[in-house]
Parts: sequence; C-alpha cells; structure tokens
Amino acid sequence: MKKISISAVLMGCLFGMSGVADAAYPVYSGYQGQGQMVYMPTQTATQTTVNNGAVVYTNAVNAASPTRITGALPRVGSNTTNAGRQYYEPADYDRLADSGLYVGLSVGYSASVAGSMLADYMGEQNAFFVPGAFQEADFNSDTVIPLQLSVGAAINNDIRVDFSYLRYSGISYPSMVKSSDGVGGFVDAQVDGGAITSNVTMLNLYYNIDSYTGYLAGGILRPYVGVGVGMSLNTIADYVVYDNTFYSEMEPSVAGAGDLTGISDVYAYHNGGTMEQLAFMFEGGLTTELEGGIKMDFFVRYANLGKVQTSGSIIVSQTEWLGDGAGGEYPAPYDSVFHYTNWYESGRLNTVDLGIRLRLQF
Repeated sequence: MKKISISAVLMGCLFGMSGVADAAYPVYSGYQGQGQMVYMPTQTATQTTVNNGAVVYTNAVNAASPTRITGALPRVGSNTTNAGRQYYEPADYDRLADSGLYVGLSVGYSASVAGSMLADYMGEQNAFFVPGAFQEADFNSDTVIPLQLSVGAAINNDIRVDFSYLRYSGISYPSMVKSSDGVGGFVDAQVDGGAITSNVTMLNLYYNIDSYTGYLAGGILRPYVGVGVGMSLNTIADYVVYDNTFYSEMEPSVAGAGDLTGISDVYAYHNGGTMEQLAFMFEGGLTTELEGGIKMDFFVRYANLGKVQTSGSIIVSQTEWLGDGAGGEYPAPYDSVFHYTNWYESGRLNTVDLGIRLRLQF
C-alpha cells in the first residue's frame, strides 16, 4: 500500500511539471492546445482570451518602419544617432544629378562682340595710298547666333566633361574705316564685304556648385560653372575699301603736260584669310530638368576666339590725274594698279553670349 502511494505521488509530480511547462513556454503557431499561450508572428501583439481558455497574442497595430539613412555608419562606441544624410525616395533623390553619356545642342545670342581691325602696315612707306583701318575700327556685327553641338559624359554627380563644336557668324569687317590722308589726318573710307566666321572645337569641364549654394528656386535649378580650351579657325572673306578723296600731288598751274597732278577713286581689294588660333571660354549657368531625361542649361559665356587676319595681299586701283600743260588737268585714260604683299589687317574676337542648351542623357 505504501509503495502504491509513493508511486502515485511520483506520477502526479511528473504530470504536474509537464502541465506547468506547457503553460510557461510558447509553442509553434501551427499548434494550439487548451491552457497554452500562442505567439503569432507579428511586430506588436495584444492578449486575447478565447472560449477554450487559451491565450492568443495577435497583431494590433503595425509598428512604424525604422528611419532609413544613408552614408557611413558611426564608429563602434560612438554616440552618433544619425549617420550620413537624410534619406529620400528614389523618385526625389538628386533628380538633377548628371549621369552617363549625353549629347547637347545649344543656341545663343551674342550680347556683346568686342574687337576691332587695325592695319598692321600703317608704318610702311606710302601706306596711306592703301585705304584701310589705320585707326582701330570696331567690328560690324549683325545678329550673331552662335550654335554649339557637344558630346560628353558625367564623371560623377558634380563633374561632367564634353567635347564641343561651336560656330560664330554674322560678324564682318567694319562698314566704315578711317584711312590716313598722308599728311597726319584721316578720311572716311567705305567698306564692302569682309564677312567673318569662327569655327571652334573645345574640350570643356563643368562643375556643379550646388554643394556650396544649394538648389535654387525651390529645388528646380542647379547652378554650375564651366571652363573650356581649344582651337578656333577664324576666316575673313575678301573685301574692298573705297576712298573717294582727291589727293593733290602738284598744282596744275605749274605742271607740265602729262605730269601727275593727283589721284582719286582709290579702290583697295583685300584678300581675306584664315588663321588657326588658341581659344578659351568661361561659362556659368543654371540647370533644370524636362521630360524624357532632357536637361536644360541657361548660361552666360565669355569666349575669346583669338585673332582674325587677312592674307596680306592687297591690289590697289586708282584714277590718276595729269596736267595738260596749260594750267589744267584731266583723268588718265587708264587706271593705275599696284600689288602689295605682306600688308596685313587684323583684329581679335571676343564675345559674351546668352544661351540655352538642351542635353539628352543616356
């Protein structure tokens, strides 16, 4: 009898411990039993008691997603709580960033064309017989629309490099020049022709400066600066300078028959020329974004295009006046023609341009 009692006590203790264990430790969500606590796989839970006495923890309110940050993580032991910069959704993050290859096309307006022509032969003997710009004369500029085509790539988010072709036209030799009269004064001479073009190839480097200034206009404009260097091919077309001044050589009253008394109607035919020159530019602007991966640059550019110069060949035709031996004079039945070589006229080209560039990124 005593043995049976002891056995019964031992069996009761074992079953009792098993019941306590079932009540104290969770089981898998796929298994539920009476008097057991079941944890559902949720972030937060509330306790619910069902009819069979089981306690079930179910999801109540989803917890907020943790804040996402970018950049380097803090060092071990650091008390830094926010590493790197604030996180933005991909659709909003750096939407004005430059990336990959691009092609660009720009059109501008030359708000200022600086430069002038000067006769390099003004110190030569009898140079006053060749009408030209013995005094500096500013270029004659109609509407100048520089066009540029560029191909480039972004090195990183802040720097891009491109190779460009730039063309200027609508510039010409002055329409009126001051030519020496040979006695220390100047006379007006008319000019016809002398169109000037410049074809420029450049390697350009651009740097976005928003890290210093921030985006402008509520985040839609990104400022940048640029510099470029290359070669320009400057061409001036043929032109003629006409001087209708009468230059007296001798008084007809003392001139013998056939003596030269004066010259008039001087035409100087200048052969144009082409020069290859070092060119450079500085640019500043703002970038914004359009649909379809197209970026638009609004820019101001200073361009130094180097020198434009004639070939140095000048042909002069003039009317000679001869004495008749009786105190009078008459125009010769022929025109006198002279050929001068290595007598150049030249000037330097500088422009300030306002423009818009469209860049298609790939």
